[in-house]
Parts: sequence; structure tokens; C-alpha cells
Amino acid sequence: MENTQPTPPQDNGGPSRSRLNVLRWQIGYGTFGVPQAAAPIAFALLALPITGSAESGAGLVFAMTAAQIFGSVPITRLGQRFGSVGYLRTLIAFRTLGLIAVTILAAVSAPFAYLMIAVVVAGLVNGAAYGYLRTLLNHLVEPAGMPRALGIAATLNEVAFATSPVLASLLGAWSPVAAMAVVTILGAGPMVLIPKIPEARSTPAASRRSSRRNPVPRVVWIWLFASGATGAAIAGIEVGAVSFALSFGLDPAWAFLFALALCIGSVLGGVWVSIRNRMPGRWKVTAFFAITTAAFSLLLFDGHIALTLAGALVVGWFLPMLDTFYLLALDSLAPEERRAEMFALLRTTNAVGIMATSGLLALLGLDAALAGALGLLVIATVLAGVYFTRGQRRRREVPVG
Repeated sequence: MENTQPTPPQDNGGPSRSRLNVLRWQIGYGTFGVPQAAAPIAFALLALPITGSAESGAGLVFAMTAAQIFGSVPITRLGQRFGSVGYLRTLIAFRTLGLIAVTILAAVSAPFAYLMIAVVVAGLVNGAAYGYLRTLLNHLVEPAGMPRALGIAATLNEVAFATSPVLASLLGAWSPVAAMAVVTILGAGPMVLIPKIPEARSTPAASRRSSRRNPVPRVVWIWLFASGATGAAIAGIEVGAVSFALSFGLDPAWAFLFALALCIGSVLGGVWVSIRNRMPGRWKVTAFFAITTAAFSLLLFDGHIALTLAGALVVGWFLPMLDTFYLLALDSLAPEERRAEMFALLRTTNAVGIMATSGLLALLGLDAALAGALGLLVIATVLAGVYFTRGQRRRREVPVG
């Protein structure tokens, strides 16, 4: 019978556990997402003088995200034969070289196609690098402290995602190339911040026979889908921020209000997760989904701007709680030799959700994008509710004694 409740991840004790090493990992985790967070603005500013259209920057973002989707699983599996820390640093270095190429090509006004190739190179390793980055935390933190560590990491990640576009805008107004250079340097942070972890030896590649004996539980795919749904919701607010501002008769410059409400909620939610330091129960997780879905539905109403901002704030509040649950669930349910792969897929499904909402927004407008993201959230809520309900019934049916 399939396990219906995640159990704490295996304790991989070792000498690397110290507050300093955990802090280094958390800062590295926060800086890891800087290039993706800054990309929409940084790429648009780079593309404008080359193509004459800021919209070309969206094409670069799409190419980088698509490369991440295609490279996620094979590049993660390739790393099973190497040391985890060394392989992670290699992946970050590979991404950094790709971003350096983007910066240099933009500085010399190279053809747009060359920039496209460079961002594909940079994006190819994104998912795999995240998978290994998250897996290394198991060697730095006791299982009992994992929710707190992930909550702090989520808070730093949200701060990075809130400040990176602002940084790209401010520096880009002076020099788009300089802005891209700073983003590249910050994105290389994990390469130097991640500490040495001697006990973090990679697991040998599993054979087909061992993979059949120890398959990934089906519930993992529910949480991967849910991650895509929450990614779609994030994109509905952040990518649709300008459209929200225009719909309320505001100047496009006020678009930051909607993304800011989401980020403030996320930071506060991350702090709450850190304070509680607990794995949420099944019904709390279902409630998180339901409240997030209800709050997101407020964005579809043409009401007062305060209602929309409140909806974005509530959605942001519950995002760290759901993201932390996804990470803890995959950590405990996935076989050890496929854990990095599952974390890479988690990052990738989130990116797929962002791409789906962005595509709907570009093709059909804000209302269609919000409706699509809401539909995914409803499905994720129903799947979580049904799954946990079935698990509760199974436990009641098991005879005692």
C-alpha cells in the first residue's frame, strides 16, 4: 500500500552541520534565483537596442525557460556519477558562462540569434542545478529543523525575486549591459557560497531493475502538478502586473504594487513557516490550497483595487507554506537516488506553470490567463483533498491487532 503521509527525510548526519554552513547555503539559495527573477526586465533592456522591440526580451525568457525544461532530467541524471557539490558548482559555472556570453554579445550589439543561443546555454542547467542545491541541504540540517531552514530560504528567495527586477531596472536605465553583468555576478553566488560537504557523495546511477524495485510514489506527481499550478498563479500576478494597473486606470509604472503585494505576503509567510518549524498536516495542506484558490479568484472580479491587492497578499502568504510542503514531501517520498531529479522536476513544473500563464496572457489577455491559473489551482485543491481523504479512509480500514 502506498504511503499516504510523508515521513521525515533520512538523517544524513555529518561534520558539515553548522549554523555558518546553513547560512551560506541559504544565501546561496537566495542568489541562485536572481538571474531568472531579473531576466524579464534585463533581457528586454538588452534586446531593445538590438531588435528595436522590448518584447523580444520575452522571447529570450521563453528560450531560457524552455531549455530548462528539456535539460532538467537528463542533466540531473548525468550528475549521479560525480560528487554533488562539485557537480553543482560546475552547473553554476556553466550557467554563469552562458550569462557572461549574453552580456558580451549585447555589449557588441551581436545579432539577436546569438543572444538566443547564449540564453539557451544558460537555461539548460537551471533545473538540474536547483535539484542538487536543494538536495545538499539534507546534509546540513537535522530533519527536525528542515521546515525552519526552508522557510528562511523561501523568505530570502522572495526578497531576491522582489529586488532583482528593481535592480535590473535601476541599473538598466544607466546601462543594460552593466545591469546584466551585475545580475550574472549575483547569480554565481552559489558557486562560492555553498560549503564543502565531504559526506555529500553522489548516489551511483540506479539500474533499471533497482528503479523498478524502488519507484517514485504516484502522489509525487500530484505535488509536481500542484507546483505547476502555484507557478501559474504567481505568473498571473507578476507577469500580469502591468495589465492589472491598466485595468484600474493607473499608469503602467504602478504595476509594481501588485507584485509587491505578492512578495510582501510571501516574505511574511516564509517568516511564519520558519517560526512554526513544522510539517503541516494533511487537512492544513488542503486548507492552504483552498484558501489560495479562493484568494486568487478575487483577482478575476472587477472590484476595488484594494480587493485585488488583498487577494495577491493572501496568495503570497500561502505560497511559502505550499512550497515548503512540496519540498518536504518530495524529500521523504522520492527514492534517494532520484531525489535530486525530483527537485529538478519540481523547479521545472513551476516554470511550466509560469510559461502557461504567460502564454495565455500574451495570446488571450489577462482574464484568460487568470482563469487558466485558477482552473489549475482548483484541480490541485481537488486532487489534494481526494488524496488525503482516501488516505484517511485506508487507515480506518486497517484492522488493529
